[in-house]
Amino acid sequence: MKALRLESIGRLTLADVEKPLPGPHDLLVRVEACGICGTDRHLLHGEFRSKPPVTLGHEFCGIVEAVGTEVSDIAIGARITGDPNIACGTCPQCHAGRVNLCRNLQAIGIHRDGGFAEYVLVPRKQAYEIPSDLDPVHGAFCEPLACCLHGVDMAGIRAGSSVVVLGGGVIGLLVVQLARLAGATTVILSTRQAEKRRLAEEVGATATVDPSADTVERIAGKDGLVPGGVDVVIECAGVAETVRQSTRLAKAGGTVVILGVMPQGETVEIEPFDILFRELRVLGSFINPFVHRRAADLVASGVIEIDKLISRRVTLDEAAGVISRPPAAGEVKVLVIPGRA
Repeated sequence: MKALRLESIGRLTLADVEKPLPGPHDLLVRVEACGICGTDRHLLHGEFRSKPPVTLGHEFCGIVEAVGTEVSDIAIGARITGDPNIACGTCPQCHAGRVNLCRNLQAIGIHRDGGFAEYVLVPRKQAYEIPSDLDPVHGAFCEPLACCLHGVDMAGIRAGSSVVVLGGGVIGLLVVQLARLAGATTVILSTRQAEKRRLAEEVGATATVDPSADTVERIAGKDGLVPGGVDVVIECAGVAETVRQSTRLAKAGGTVVILGVMPQGETVEIEPFDILFRELRVLGSFINPFVHRRAADLVASGVIEIDKLISRRVTLDEAAGVISRPPAAGEVKVLVIPGRA
């Protein structure tokens, strides 16, 4: 079969590899769609740890074609979405219920071969069945939505909350929708690209701002949209500038959630006195513990706008070029369709 392999840092290759065979507790899944994530670019450039050579792709959906000898509760032909993050279940973090912080965490598409291929192996416990008539491209959104859902849960958004979302990529646009579903009545998205600001308002943002002006003053200043700041700020861009802005946009007693991924080792200056004096909660939100089923159900329900977030579909042959370059202006999500000619 064909697979897009990270051979080493900086080197992606479309290779012919052996079609995998399922172990006793595995599913062999024919990949129908797999989303390109910013993490894939971080992996290519060595900004996030992986285990090359490895097939990338962790946002996948597909059809079960074979099952291991110990699997009896899912039928061949079922459509599934895969939670790529595999916890060991035995370390102290797992015993405490913090499986996303597992000391031995392994991820499909990072440490194990992933979904930028015609087939992928998925442990049965990582697979979540979704409706057979669900668009598989929608199924590929379950993983990023699950990560957003964990961040929104941590933020404690409730009816009447005010929220600022920093970053207009797919994560920011999904968070806008989840914040509204959680009951936020004010949801402001900040991004430089006018097309993404327009899209944010289409999917639920009550206002958008262009950060080329003074974002903090326009939102939280005396004459801003929410004078004094908002209840919750969710940083989704993974950019030093927006991380610095995040605490200044929160009101006293507010919450900041860091959801965007910055390159490992990069640092940002903050003012601890401000966090102390205004009693801010500053939280990191990492991947998707115990929420993948909820995310899959949300996608299947149709309450999340997905089609507007899809910029284009590409083949496996085209995927390396997309990952190797920064996202095009206005681009939100690119999907790899392995079976597409």
